[in-house]
Amino acid sequence: MNPRSLFSIYLLYILIGLLMTPSTCQNLTATTIDVGVILDMNTYVGKMSKTCLEMAVGDFYSAHNDYTTRLVLHMRDAKSDAVVATSAAIELLKNYQVKAILGPQQSRQADFIADIGNATQVPIISFTATSPLLSHLETPYFIRMAQVDTSQLKAIAAIVKAVEWREVVPIYERSHYGSGIISYLADAMQGISTRIPYRYPERAPQVNDYQTRVFIVHMLPNLAYRLFLKANEAGMMRKGYAWIVTDAIASLQSSMDSNVINSMQGVIGVKTYLPQTKRLDQFTERWERRFHEEYPEIDNVQLNAYGLGAYDSISALAMAVEKNHTVNSQFTEPVIQDNMTDLETIGVSESGLELLQSVLKTKFTGLSGGIEFIYGQLPISAFQIVNLVGNDAISIGYWTENSITDQLPASNENSIREKNYLKKIVWPGKSRRIPKGWDVPANEKKLRVGVPVKAGFSQFINVETDPLTNTSNVTGYCKEVFEAVMNSLPYTVLWEYEPFETSEGSGESAGSYDDLVENISTGRYDAVIGDITIRANRANFVDFTLPYTESGVSMIVPIKGDDKKSAWVFLKPLKTELWITIGAFFVYTGIVTWVLEHRVNKEFRGRPSKQIGTILWFSFSTMVFAHKEKVTSNLSRFLLIIWIFAVLVLSSSYTASLTSLLTVQQLQPTVTDINTLIRNEEYIGYQEGSFVLDFLKSLGADESKLKVMTTLENFDENLSKGSNNGGVSAIVDELPFLRLVLVKYCSKYKLVGPTYKTAGFGFAFPKDSPLVPDVSRAVLKVMESSKMNSITKHWPRDQDKCSEEDETTVASNSLPLDNFRGLFLIAALASTSALCIFLINFFYENRHILASQETVKQKVNAIVKTFDQKKEDAHEAAKKEKRREEIVMAARGEIYPTPAATSFSKHEEGLFSPDEGLLSTEPGTPDHEYDVVGMNEDGQRKYSFHSNSDSFLYYKV
Repeated sequence: MNPRSLFSIYLLYILIGLLMTPSTCQNLTATTIDVGVILDMNTYVGKMSKTCLEMAVGDFYSAHNDYTTRLVLHMRDAKSDAVVATSAAIELLKNYQVKAILGPQQSRQADFIADIGNATQVPIISFTATSPLLSHLETPYFIRMAQVDTSQLKAIAAIVKAVEWREVVPIYERSHYGSGIISYLADAMQGISTRIPYRYPERAPQVNDYQTRVFIVHMLPNLAYRLFLKANEAGMMRKGYAWIVTDAIASLQSSMDSNVINSMQGVIGVKTYLPQTKRLDQFTERWERRFHEEYPEIDNVQLNAYGLGAYDSISALAMAVEKNHTVNSQFTEPVIQDNMTDLETIGVSESGLELLQSVLKTKFTGLSGGIEFIYGQLPISAFQIVNLVGNDAISIGYWTENSITDQLPASNENSIREKNYLKKIVWPGKSRRIPKGWDVPANEKKLRVGVPVKAGFSQFINVETDPLTNTSNVTGYCKEVFEAVMNSLPYTVLWEYEPFETSEGSGESAGSYDDLVENISTGRYDAVIGDITIRANRANFVDFTLPYTESGVSMIVPIKGDDKKSAWVFLKPLKTELWITIGAFFVYTGIVTWVLEHRVNKEFRGRPSKQIGTILWFSFSTMVFAHKEKVTSNLSRFLLIIWIFAVLVLSSSYTASLTSLLTVQQLQPTVTDINTLIRNEEYIGYQEGSFVLDFLKSLGADESKLKVMTTLENFDENLSKGSNNGGVSAIVDELPFLRLVLVKYCSKYKLVGPTYKTAGFGFAFPKDSPLVPDVSRAVLKVMESSKMNSITKHWPRDQDKCSEEDETTVASNSLPLDNFRGLFLIAALASTSALCIFLINFFYENRHILASQETVKQKVNAIVKTFDQKKEDAHEAAKKEKRREEIVMAARGEIYPTPAATSFSKHEEGLFSPDEGLLSTEPGTPDHEYDVVGMNEDGQRKYSFHSNSDSFLYYKV
């Protein structure tokens, strides 16, 4: 070969090396690993996934040139058919013995193929099968390279909760994919107290079907596109409606047809959040160029989480294969038998279990974010909330496990308020106002409002039937309040009244108020109005609005003049227990004062009978401030200050109450306590159909002693007769009815006794009715307006006939102990504290007695004897000591007692003390004599001093 030819060949090799692509610069000794791929190539997701898978293989092995294994993909088109997909899986296993299968695109396809994977121990990795009915726990060889559909439900629930929708309607396709999420969606809505009143599988509801206007759509994109085109034609994409779509639809909004986009304006979507990185941006550009080269007929393209999941699945599988050393692994050949299927002849992959475990342990950061498998699927990540406006899906917020925010913060702290994102949303009909979530359909029947039929108290609700037209005319206070409330709603609601009567036009009630309310749950009525009290048992099957009247159950009784004055009226101002307590405190205070003064005050000493009299006299005399004994102990003075204050309060209260009893001419009720009536078995009246019957039974009343009444006149007649004459002693009813009686008969009856709380009158609606919160707000609005005043004045609630005093609830006139508990507590603390301080000081001063070796009885006797002895104070002891010195000086002749001015007496305890006067230096007088009687051992003279009162001895040198 000539040199020129050799040079040409050499140059050709250089050019080939320079032009060689990265994919061909791989390890030529790498072992190929067959991998099956099953996609629906007639769908956008299938085409996108195919491109991503092919690019992923090239990119991965370009970055990992040293790998000894290489994945080889075998593509199969399932044509959106589960049977075709299953056949393709068997064909790949039989002919290529693939070590793994990627991408059964639909959940129903993955369900079949996952069972095949379990049988052959071949991992099935899907990046689009998101139904929760597919689980790694049930089919261990199934791995989900995507977010399960249930993970987005918390984000959807957060949106519904933020806008306070009470009802939503799911629209889903009737398939493995669509129906799998519904039960989980119901649980999520129940967690935020939102109802799902009905469901629509695979069709759009008609615009006039129901009142709910919030729809959650979960279906595959092709079916969803047709749904929104039909909804737009039906006028359901206008103002007042709200639509939320799940990930499968939201992720493909930008790739939709223009007609579909126009019909989906204002839709809210939830899709998997993809972290924006430089690597992702570069890959997106390369992918778009390649996709347009392969599919030039598709104009609108967008890479989403499904495509990136396909891309990252290649990395996960390639790394697992490299670590697992499955190069020479084969399928075990089964024993050939007759009538075996193709699946049975395939056998089991020898390396399948190890490869499965290796894939599940894979952990890396891919284009879609962090890849880590928990129970065979990716953990819940953040979701992006988008709003379709124009041709763009605008990001309006993000959902994390904590809440909804305007942006994803760098830390877990949410600095953005949760509801800020709502301000950005453009709802259907280009509205910026949040839809209320429901409306009254145009073709829906009017609200059927049940009205009680009753003979009395027509001021509240009254039903009159026109005999000519047989139509009912409803009037009354409750009816006018209801109409004022409904007319103040921000939308129009139509209604018609239906009397609760046995037959049309009969005018006879069909049952009690409980029966009337129960007819809402049976569907007979859509609402009930009238004098309906909000009760717990009724709230079990209906929802009440806020009350619009005062609440409470009380009773009225006849009143009589207090003409006869009792001889013991002076005892009535205070109740018996208060009298007893006052007496006990008088005695206790006297005893404590005696203990404190006995040792230091001669007025509290003497014979036992004298001391007992002093205790009683001193304590009770403080009641009229007539005590003459002076106290010397500071503790006694402190005690008396508190006690005299207590006596002042008690005496003032007694005086005021007694004055009221004696000077005011009162109309007294015949009885003030309902329990007294029940104990005495007197007759009690109640209104027909009222819950008060059950209330009286709960208090222990005998049903035979309860009389039913209907009208105001019936009330008056029975109260006038009294229980002994065929009437009743009292009538128990709700305050609105009793007030009405008092307006008409204020001079005859009085409201007495305690008021038992009730919730008042309210309007009843079906359970979870969306009308309830709006009507409740309207009730508050009406009650705070002048409209309520005009309604009240129109009906007989005007109390000009009776003063407020006449309608005041009457209770017992005697003052109870409870009113003075605090006062007695202070007095008791003062007395007990003073006594404790005294005893502590006393025992401390005589601690030598307690510490002695004597018996307990001897110690007690010594303590008692010491307590009974008079104790000198410091001033008295000083005077005695000075007197001793003066006497000694007088005996020495240094001073001389004055006869008329000085006298000496012996103290009780044997000590001398001067009674009065001063000593003088003048000589002694016959009244005072001194005699020398001897001398002691020290040479001191022994003198004897005599006086008219006493004598003693002293010594003088």
